Amino acid sequence: MADAPAGGYVQLLDPDGEHAGSVTTEQGVTYSVDFTDEEYRELYRDLVMVRRLDAEGVALQRQGELGLWASLLGQEAAQIGSGRALRQQDMAFPSYREHGVLYARGMDPILPFSLFRGVDHGGWDATGHKFNNYTLVIGAQTLHATGYAMGVRMDGKTGGPDGEAVIAYFGDGATSQGEVNEAFVWSSVFQAPVVFFCQNNQWAISLPPERQTRHPIHRRADGFGFPGVRVDGNDVLASYAVTRAALDDARLGRGPALIEAYTYRMGGHSTSDDPTRYRAAAEVEAWKAKDPIRRVKAFLVKQQLADDDFFAQVDADAGKIALDLRERVMSLPDPQPVDMFENVHPEGSAEVARQRAEFTGYHDSFGS
Repeated sequence: MADAPAGGYVQLLDPDGEHAGSVTTEQGVTYSVDFTDEEYRELYRDLVMVRRLDAEGVALQRQGELGLWASLLGQEAAQIGSGRALRQQDMAFPSYREHGVLYARGMDPILPFSLFRGVDHGGWDATGHKFNNYTLVIGAQTLHATGYAMGVRMDGKTGGPDGEAVIAYFGDGATSQGEVNEAFVWSSVFQAPVVFFCQNNQWAISLPPERQTRHPIHRRADGFGFPGVRVDGNDVLASYAVTRAALDDARLGRGPALIEAYTYRMGGHSTSDDPTRYRAAAEVEAWKAKDPIRRVKAFLVKQQLADDDFFAQVDADAGKIALDLRERVMSLPDPQPVDMFENVHPEGSAEVARQRAEFTGYHDSFGS
């Protein structure tokens, strides 16, 4: 396992593009993937596409077109791998950085852009997409996911291969929040079919994991009575294999699991953050050698699954989609101030109507 942390992790594809085939942990669990040649190429496309769309988000914010952007740069493999591991019936609860999972669920990538542009509250159809709305309150989505998963179990939707499972995404910093630990307690006691997917990107804004915990994050699961595993979060194959196995266990009624995806946030915590104030440039350079896209490209080349024309076409396609996205973002209409009162209650509300009338009168008093 190349460059593994103390205690190791599950890795199927190393930074040089060498494929291990399968890995068996000390607990006797074997992880592997069974992809076709085209599926390997599709994973590469996903990684490149998501990184390019994310770069557009950073650029748009720097140009004043977005109020904020939370970049996923460096975490593409953890998100695409786990996102592709979800089955159609599974439900995902993201934080605010899961643009890759959103893309893997087949959703329109403009959706988070409208949120960060401030033209809506990110109110997409969570049920239809099986992907909940972004949650900016750190860790709160783990409780939302646990409650949803408890409902899935109580409705009798677990116990077989076609059952439902739930996944909750959060970062290493969120593990210091009470909500996350409460979610662990409730999910364990009620055998909720939820997988907690922690993207340990090494920096909770400005604090490294060793300033937050005395033990590796995945080992916290032991104290709550469910399994925990650490995976190389820069390895899209291992991220897929570990997540698929945990979700399948959950849907069979075996309860929750904790996955620690050991990865790295290459940029700032958000576009309002300056990471050079708290981490060394040498650390960033060392992680660049573990780049998730570079290793898949190396694998495809070694296995003669792709050539220069393929890689050039993927880059060209990503550029076209990013340009189209930019134009669509720039064309998003600004909401009217009174729109905040829309869609509050499905059948209307006398109180909201009163507030709307009062606000409208106040707003109109200023004239045009």
